[in-house]
Amino acid sequence: MGLEEKYRILEFKEYGDERGNLVVAEGEKDIPFEIKRVFYMYGSDPEIIRGRHANRNSQFVLINVAGTSKVRLDDGFTTKVVELDKPRMGLYIAPMVWKDMYDFSSDSVLLCLSDANYDGSEYIRNYDEFTKEVRK
Repeated sequence: MGLEEKYRILEFKEYGDERGNLVVAEGEKDIPFEIKRVFYMYGSDPEIIRGRHANRNSQFVLINVAGTSKVRLDDGFTTKVVELDKPRMGLYIAPMVWKDMYDFSSDSVLLCLSDANYDGSEYIRNYDEFTKEVRK
């Protein structure tokens, strides 16, 4: 399975009127899994790189609810950069994809949804270890 099958862009429904906009993203409907963990990043400078890891089992959806950022995806063979620049846009990431989040705008708030509670043992934080594991 190539990198193109390990991520996809999600477009959430947006409802707006004179009061403003509302974006809806429901677990197991708009998000392709049951949401078990939610966390977000903010206050990162543009030159900071977050992530720098892969997860053996966890799936993620990343949403820049404010501002913009970029995500570099890598399956050990191919890389792809996705710019998150709309609050109604999500990025689904399957397990065993290396992810780097960077180029944060000053107002960036990057929301992360996961199908699993935190388990540090399923994180691969060394890129060489990651490539060895995916190339077995």
